[in-house]
Amino acid sequence: MKQRITSDCITALKPGEIFVFGSNLEGAHGGGAALQAWRQWGAVWGQGAGLQGQTYGIPTMHGGPEAIRPYVDEFIRFAQMHPELTFLVTEIGCGIAGFTPRDIAPLFRPAVDVSNICLPQRFWDVLNEK
Repeated sequence: MKQRITSDCITALKPGEIFVFGSNLEGAHGGGAALQAWRQWGAVWGQGAGLQGQTYGIPTMHGGPEAIRPYVDEFIRFAQMHPELTFLVTEIGCGIAGFTPRDIAPLFRPAVDVSNICLPQRFWDVLNEK
C-alpha cells in the first residue's frame, strides 16, 4: 500500500488541496484544526460537516468511533467522486475530542487505496500494524 502522508504542520494549501479537520456537529470552529480551518481556508461557522471553502469537516465530538464512522465513510465517498482534489487529513479526533490514532485510524482503512487521500503518519502506523 502506497503511503500518502499528511504533513504534521500544514500552514499553506496549494490550489486543489483540501484541509480535512475534526469538527463538531454545530460547526463551532473554536479550537485546534477547526479554528485553523475557519481562520485560514474558509470553514463555515455553523457547518459541522462536509466541504467548506478549501476544507472538509468531519464531526468527532458527538460520540465514539462508531458515531464518527458514517461521517468518515461519507468523506471517503466524496473524495472518490472528486479525484481532481487532494485531501490532507489531519489527526481528526485526536486533539480536543480526546481520541487516539488507535481509535480513529481504523475508520480510514477504506481510504488506503484512494489515491487522492493523504493520512497522518500516526494513522498509517496503526493501519500497518500486524
